[in-house]
Amino acid sequence: MRREKGLTGKQKAAILLISLGPDVSASVYKHLSEEEIEKLTLEISGVKKVETEAKEGIMEEFHHIAMAQDYISQGGIGYAKTVLEKALGADQATAIINRLTSSLQVRPFDFARKADAAQILNFIQNEHPQTIALILSYLDPQQAGQILSELPQEVQADIARRIALMDGTSPEVISEVEAILEKKLSATVTQDYTQTGGVEAVVEVLNGVDRATEKTILDSLEIQDPELAEEIKKRMFVFEDIVTLDSRSIQRVIRDCENEDLLLALKVSADDVKNVVFKNMSSRMVETIKEEMEFMGPVRLKDVEEAQSRIVSIIRRLEDSGEIIIARGGGDDIIV
Repeated sequence: MRREKGLTGKQKAAILLISLGPDVSASVYKHLSEEEIEKLTLEISGVKKVETEAKEGIMEEFHHIAMAQDYISQGGIGYAKTVLEKALGADQATAIINRLTSSLQVRPFDFARKADAAQILNFIQNEHPQTIALILSYLDPQQAGQILSELPQEVQADIARRIALMDGTSPEVISEVEAILEKKLSATVTQDYTQTGGVEAVVEVLNGVDRATEKTILDSLEIQDPELAEEIKKRMFVFEDIVTLDSRSIQRVIRDCENEDLLLALKVSADDVKNVVFKNMSSRMVETIKEEMEFMGPVRLKDVEEAQSRIVSIIRRLEDSGEIIIARGGGDDIIV
């Protein structure tokens, strides 16, 4: 594979688009941001002449990278490297994979996300809670939720808390844990500190567990770290998620809501949210609320958020008492 010396990535991209012609270039532009289009157009305008050898070298390099990306999507990094080694040799294959994975920032534990949750559970159930938390934070939320549900109850809350409080993890630690989990696949990690975990991560994981597991974990977290537990609860169900409730549940929620809160909460809501709520009100109530919304004028975003938060609190209270059901990842919450 020829590699054009002294050219930047932007210069190569400009030459590539010139070589592909205006129709193909226009199609490529549709997938770029305004900033990328501006920079690339500026670069193209500065190209006066493209040598045939440089053009052929860039086209060949692009072909190999596109081919490698296709192999990665088919079977992962390991598969792509094996195929490229056979076609191009070990050195060129390694260079392409390193360059591509660096630009794509391929996440660690790629192989694990393709594995069965029960299989991963067998690998990690006896590991240290911090190790388990690291692995789960990289998995798909539903996959991680299934695994967390199957772990012993006495460690579930601890692991959830570790995921929430996780910040930066060094590439060396990630690589070492990957090697323990699956020695056959050597992971490629970026050299900077990889951000993972956090409150959003544990919320996504908990949204994938059954209600019993979620309650056990949150009850334990309320004892260990009340502020964290409250923050997680706030993000578990947002006002816009009301569209996922069944009609009976929405009607039950509306009965406990203050009209003022409904007015504020719906004021800036999307049409699908308004339609679902209005559908479960009486025609007189819908007419009244629409009239008041029309004449209430501008409102503070803070007031809207507080009203929505109060309604979410009602929803969670009704769920805790068993009066309504919020569909979750666990089979126990399937509504029939």
